[in-house]
Amino acid sequence: MTRIVVVDNHGQFTHLEGRALRDIGVETAIVDNTTAPDEIDADGLVLSGGPSIDESGRCDEYLDLGVPVLGICLGMQVIADELGGAVGAGDYGGYADVTVDIDDSDDPLVGSLAPETRVWASHADEVVELPEGFVRTGSSDVCDIESMSDPDRGLYGVQWHPEVAHTAEGEAVFENFRAICES
Repeated sequence: MTRIVVVDNHGQFTHLEGRALRDIGVETAIVDNTTAPDEIDADGLVLSGGPSIDESGRCDEYLDLGVPVLGICLGMQVIADELGGAVGAGDYGGYADVTVDIDDSDDPLVGSLAPETRVWASHADEVVELPEGFVRTGSSDVCDIESMSDPDRGLYGVQWHPEVAHTAEGEAVFENFRAICES
């Protein structure tokens, strides 16, 4: 059975990420973001959302484990920040129901959602510059980079929360990530 570990960045929806993975038949565990990377045994990682990039623990070290990584909201921002991209304050600070235009229908994480999908997202902070090697895979009228992907390194990010009921095709995001981890 595929095992995907959720790294808890102290976000309010972390437990829902674990549940969403269990609901699609994935073995999962939630670990704190201070857990040593060598203590993690997984086929893939989810870096959860959370309140602050300054509280993201060892997330940079998790990117070197050689397994696919999905960053959700803050998790995506941590990936971008650690790999040379840029994170800044969003123009829209709260949670919102947003339509995301999928820019790459071939992307293994979000391509199946094309041409667009409705999501629940927070834009207090957001990725404003992609790290080298990444492509933008989704955008909206609220945020230029709603999702990003570097399939060669197995690194993916979504600004929105696929684990909440307000996101129309959230389960598909987790199923696509499971398929990435199994390939």
